Amino acid sequence: MPRPPARLYLDEDVSVVVAAILQARGFDIVTARDTGQLGWSDHQQLGFGAEHRRALLTHNRADFERLHREWQEGRKAHAGIIVVRRRPPGEIATRVGRLLSRLSVDDLESQLLFA
Repeated sequence: MPRPPARLYLDEDVSVVVAAILQARGFDIVTARDTGQLGWSDHQQLGFGAEHRRALLTHNRADFERLHREWQEGRKAHAGIIVVRRRPPGEIATRVGRLLSRLSVDDLESQLLFA
């Protein structure tokens, strides 16, 4: 049985251009802007991703490393966190696209990855 492909949720710090590039390449991507989550806390952003089984893409390494640890310690599952350094949108999309093409929703569950 085929595994469901990875799905991504971009927090408000990640350029919507990254989303557009990844969507054009066939990936299932939504943004904080798309979903009306602008201004939400990092904890709320991660919870939204978990509820909708979408890994969260962010530039915010420190806060999301801390949240990942807190969720692990509390034995609470999230849909995955991918941290990427600030780079040009095309470069981010290429890095993240490579990662997403190899992983399923299940592979990302409760993982903290760096692209």
